[in-house]
Amino acid sequence: MGVLGHPEHRFPSVHVAGTNGKGSTCAFVAAELRARGLRVGLYTSPHLVSVRERVVVNGVPITEEAFADWAGTLQPHVERLDASFFEATTAIAFAELAAQGVDVGVIEVGLGGRLDSTNVITPLVSVVTKIAREHTDYLGPDLASIAREKAGIILVETDRAPPPHARPLGLQGRHQHQNAWVALAALNTLAPPFGPVGEAWPDSFAQAYIAGRFEVRGKWIFDVAHNPDGARVLAQTLHDADPARPRRALVGVLGDKDYLGMIECLAEEVDGFVFTVPHTAPTKRRWDLRRVERELGALRVAHTFERDFERALELVQQDAQTVVVTGSFHTVGDALARLPGFAPVP
Repeated sequence: MGVLGHPEHRFPSVHVAGTNGKGSTCAFVAAELRARGLRVGLYTSPHLVSVRERVVVNGVPITEEAFADWAGTLQPHVERLDASFFEATTAIAFAELAAQGVDVGVIEVGLGGRLDSTNVITPLVSVVTKIAREHTDYLGPDLASIAREKAGIILVETDRAPPPHARPLGLQGRHQHQNAWVALAALNTLAPPFGPVGEAWPDSFAQAYIAGRFEVRGKWIFDVAHNPDGARVLAQTLHDADPARPRRALVGVLGDKDYLGMIECLAEEVDGFVFTVPHTAPTKRRWDLRRVERELGALRVAHTFERDFERALELVQQDAQTVVVTGSFHTVGDALARLPGFAPVP
């Protein structure tokens, strides 16, 4: 950050870590800060279709020109330091937010917390959303180890059900209630002009939006669930929302995830699966559909395997009243990119 003049020091921030729900929590926090008349920068990851989705100011993604300019400025330093893609993107994000003169930044942790490249900020408040087993090769083998890494950015604890007459949320699913309470707790630790908010969800939470979180578009539902905990939440939300049947699911999971656990969670709420491989999935992390077929055993729900993503996208629509696209950011992003008018960033 030194070569950019330490832009991370030029705006106050809110820092959000966790396994599932951190993007949604960021969306709630950003929605309320914008409603208070502030210029709000939002940095999230990963993206679905365009890297520009990661860096947003007051709802507007970074321009292609700005991203290219920052990348050109940083390239020799990235090469010299052998920086990762995420480290370089984080530097670009902080530089852009500072250049845009944001009043506050809402920053999502990439992986872990303690050693994450976003941890160069000194935030007004840091929160940790729901913890589940993930990235065990980096963060540790159990929930305690993972929580220690996440808690490297501090911890706000809350566990409350919604009141009987709670205001509506812009994000669907009962799991979003917990994310909303976490966001509210974070906002209530802030001094004016950033907070506090009060004891109830603010009206602004109805405006919260983040792509690919039980996002309903006509007969399509897009959800980036990529572990059993996320799949369990998706299944519960499908049960509660009860979209039209038959429901078909297009599923593409990375090979290092517990894909059998995910499929088991979803099997009760869909009438058919098409298992596929998204184009953008890293080659070394793609699941082996032949192995999946062997391991699934006697899956009672109708299912087929189609490695070609375009063909799978066609197959899953046949005779479907509802199509659920899930399994990874890659799967959702590749589908959004191929369906006319669905990409999050034009």
